[in-house]
Amino acid sequence: MSIALPEGKRFAFTIMDDTDVGTAANLAPVYRLLSDLGLRTTKTVWTVGCPEGSPDFGESETLEDPGYLEFVKGLRRQGFEIAYHGPTMESSNRERIERGWARYCEWFGGPPRVYANHAYNRENLYWGAERLDSRILRALYSRSPGKPQDFYQGHRPGSESWWGDLAGEIEYVRNLTFSEVNLLRVNPSMPYHDSSRSLVRWWFSASDAEGVREFNALLSPAAQDRLEAEGGVCIVATHLGKGFASGGEVHPVTRALLTRLAGKAGWFVPVGELLDRLRALRGDASGLPASEWRRMQWRWAWDLVRRRLGRRSP
Repeated sequence: MSIALPEGKRFAFTIMDDTDVGTAANLAPVYRLLSDLGLRTTKTVWTVGCPEGSPDFGESETLEDPGYLEFVKGLRRQGFEIAYHGPTMESSNRERIERGWARYCEWFGGPPRVYANHAYNRENLYWGAERLDSRILRALYSRSPGKPQDFYQGHRPGSESWWGDLAGEIEYVRNLTFSEVNLLRVNPSMPYHDSSRSLVRWWFSASDAEGVREFNALLSPAAQDRLEAEGGVCIVATHLGKGFASGGEVHPVTRALLTRLAGKAGWFVPVGELLDRLRALRGDASGLPASEWRRMQWRWAWDLVRRRLGRRSP
């Protein structure tokens, strides 16, 4: 399956950079390269600090850091899309949710168009086993290490982590991610609406690449050529703060791969713009066929197991 793209472009590619461990210093070289190559992508942000500290993400910067705020505003002026990753790096109650939301709207002139849940934050929407409908997968997921099944409360009215009333202003929310460069192979109906998770207007899928190693593997020359030949769509969910730059220089393999990709006839636009195009092409269709959703859930589970096993390998 392929799609009709503007200006005779043969495939679509973008990046959704989650803000985890991101700082102005470690991200600037990567975004400078993306800008130089004409690759317009999407970056998520946290809008408020985390005074209680964070064992896994404490080195990250938020928009309460003046230098980081100016860096992000500069990216927006260059045509990068600024998306939302929630208020901050750890779970937030309603007060902090409202404060973080208000600051985003103040700094960027309105609510975010694109959002992704973060890790184990309690305010995540339809997260954990609630992402799934397969009873088998829900049961297996609930038994895996992590949070209890009812931990995630962002979509539950009355919870101190509820924010469904605000989330309805967001257009696109990321859901399942896959070890596949061409998302049309696994989710040709994206973006899609799910009436059983109705607080989200439109869901979309992404290609998973945790850090630089996984990113470089996903975008190998062979994978790039297949994406182009298939007329595919790739939205890479990654963390550009995780090993992409060192000493002010972009990882040499990443630089070479992105330079090669930019030389192809690709449509390189931010996530929101790309999803707008896919949605327009779908016309009145908004749902996700049951057979497609079943395949997606099992493919996601299989890819998740393989990725976790791969990260344990030396």
